[in-house]
Amino acid sequence: MKVPLLDLKAHHAPIKDEIFSVFEAVFKSQYFILGPEVKDLEAKIAAYCQTEFAVGVSSGTDALLLALMALDIGAGDEVITTPYTFFATAGVIARVGAKPIFVDIDPVTYNIDPEKIEAAITPRTKLIIPVHLYGQVANMASILDIAERHGLKVVEDAAQAIGAEDAEGKRAGCFGDMGCFSFFPSKNLGAMGDGGIISIKDATLADKVRKMRVHGGHPKYYHKMIGGNFRLDSIQAGIVGVKLKYLDGWTKRRQENARHYAELFEKRALIQDGFLSLPQAVYEKSNIPHYHIYNQFILRVKDRDALRAFLIKEEIGAEIYYPVPLHLQECFSDLSYKKGDFPESEKAAMETLALPIYPELNLKMQEFVVDTIDRFYRK
Repeated sequence: MKVPLLDLKAHHAPIKDEIFSVFEAVFKSQYFILGPEVKDLEAKIAAYCQTEFAVGVSSGTDALLLALMALDIGAGDEVITTPYTFFATAGVIARVGAKPIFVDIDPVTYNIDPEKIEAAITPRTKLIIPVHLYGQVANMASILDIAERHGLKVVEDAAQAIGAEDAEGKRAGCFGDMGCFSFFPSKNLGAMGDGGIISIKDATLADKVRKMRVHGGHPKYYHKMIGGNFRLDSIQAGIVGVKLKYLDGWTKRRQENARHYAELFEKRALIQDGFLSLPQAVYEKSNIPHYHIYNQFILRVKDRDALRAFLIKEEIGAEIYYPVPLHLQECFSDLSYKKGDFPESEKAAMETLALPIYPELNLKMQEFVVDTIDRFYRK
């Protein structure tokens, strides 16, 4: 049985006609960039993410880059973030001329550990970028408290977390000064190409971001600031708009699949025997499940690389996310970090493995995945 890590064909098939109607509408209008589809999506995402404004941009990476540019982060500034994340989180900091300052993660959630943030703050610190990794909201109450006491801005890297909630039902993207989302095709809410969006609370900042996404020109050809080409395509916005109405249902399917995995692993005693551990939620509401959206389903496992090779051989998709923490990447060698500086990030990089979790995954496929893992450890 083949079980891919993600099956976009199965994902898109039921909504093919709706997606094709987007192509037709944009073709008829010939309004390919920042068309009405973009404006409509911005209003819907702002409402969905519980924030005042949203500005569509060209990718999740560009969302982060534009957020830093709009906050005037630059040379001489320091930005605190996590070393256990996708490269773009720290890459954009370096691109604006600022310095990434890494803080280790919580070993349970894989998100930045708030208890370690204050020790990293200096007079040059201007910003904190928490990452809601794998679809679970970071401990924003503690992070916002630290930021307020030290006069720091907060930009949420919510690329993997649209719809994720904290204990009070607040959604990723509504906490900080800005929230940055990705519509990369593999995301829970993905386009059919690159795309992203920035959630923003403040009207003045939202207006600045809108201007900066078109090279800072307003009116056209008149520039009081320098921006870039960060525009969102109308087709991608229309596709995401179609898919947004299905997102909560897809999230419930992911959560159901996560529960099925837990039951299957416990039934085979793989957890009890110490072969692996499951993702855990930080936040729980009475009688309401936590809102981890499972952009990825991450296990900690023994003999990780050998297990992945075995799964791939059995035609089961399995991926290692972030095998080299950012502080050990060659391009950041000038920061003078060394192995051992962030032990939890390094341990996660060595032990974690992602399994298929997409909404179209069925129980029979999950049973095959778990049976295969059981065979690996019991052989």
